[in-house]
Amino acid sequence: MSFKLLHKDSTTRARAGVLRTAHGEIQTPVFMPVGTQATVKTLTNEDLLAAKAQVILGNAYHLYLRPGADIIKQAGGLHKFMSWELPILTDSGGFQIFSLAVLRKITKEGVDFQSHIDGSRHFLTPEKVVEFQKLLGSDIIMPLDECVKYPSSRDYIEQSLKITHDWASRSKTALAAACAGGEGSPNLMFGIVQGGSYLDLRKRSVEELCGIGFDGFAIGGVAVGEPEEILREVTEYTAALLPENRARYLMGVGMPLDMLKAIAAGVDMFDCVVPTRNGRNGQAFTLRGELQLRNASFKSDFRPIEEGCGCYACRTYSRAYIRHLFNTDEILGLRLVSLHNIVFYVKLIASARQAIVEGRYAAFLKDFMDKREEKA
Repeated sequence: MSFKLLHKDSTTRARAGVLRTAHGEIQTPVFMPVGTQATVKTLTNEDLLAAKAQVILGNAYHLYLRPGADIIKQAGGLHKFMSWELPILTDSGGFQIFSLAVLRKITKEGVDFQSHIDGSRHFLTPEKVVEFQKLLGSDIIMPLDECVKYPSSRDYIEQSLKITHDWASRSKTALAAACAGGEGSPNLMFGIVQGGSYLDLRKRSVEELCGIGFDGFAIGGVAVGEPEEILREVTEYTAALLPENRARYLMGVGMPLDMLKAIAAGVDMFDCVVPTRNGRNGQAFTLRGELQLRNASFKSDFRPIEEGCGCYACRTYSRAYIRHLFNTDEILGLRLVSLHNIVFYVKLIASARQAIVEGRYAAFLKDFMDKREEKA
């Protein structure tokens, strides 16, 4: 069993556990910085290790297009290519295919699409996506699925589910065959629950994926434009259906309060581009809310981004200096705020885990919400 449940909160469904992978254990709940193209933007591996990141996320779609399978194979796999020794989860690229590809056509066999980079045409099957992630040496592989936009009709989502579940079954078979052949290190695979905002379809998806059998389960098809109340309803409903002895991963959701409420619903893993993307635009996350460091109000504010943070940016520079960097288009500003945000996210989820272990998660969540109502 790759996942072991260690603690359960007494007043919420929050839980703490450990996920064992070929490149080490992951203590959950966990936030995974997004390294889409084999790098977390503006940050070095040393930055991530100092931030105590346990695992990062890469994207099979982007890596398949650039640098491609041949280069990564010559390098000895993704871990060696990017000099990262801890676990890596790779997304199948389904979301990117359906959001970035210029032209795409879905069939039962796979998806035909045109690259958003150079217009070249590609046809990916579930088996080919597994083969590529196996070549990468991914510790956690995600199968090819269709990420349906919001809103979509019930009829369309039902048809999409049939294809997604078929692809999931084929992906599991392909991975089992590859592992049986002794190719590379062992990999985990998570099934991806879809179903849009229709709760009965979410239930159907969980049942079918559990029938196939996976090492963990992801809640997909959320954070695709739906209202906040639907996001939370779908998350809470779906998480409650998933097996207790498997890791639960909420894909693409990354605002701090959304993550903490999802933890209260029993979710274990998160990824999102928000901390680095927003950081590159001057938004810093703190316990008392977000700071728009480009604003004139920080012109002569010589405090750190957040008192007591301890990250390199907060130990060394002031809000006024960082604002100056952004206003003069200096690259260092992007790096400093991104670094602070990653440290904030990793530390926040680690603190949530500690609160679960100590049986005080409800109080932890309330304290977080109360602080955000105070002025930063």
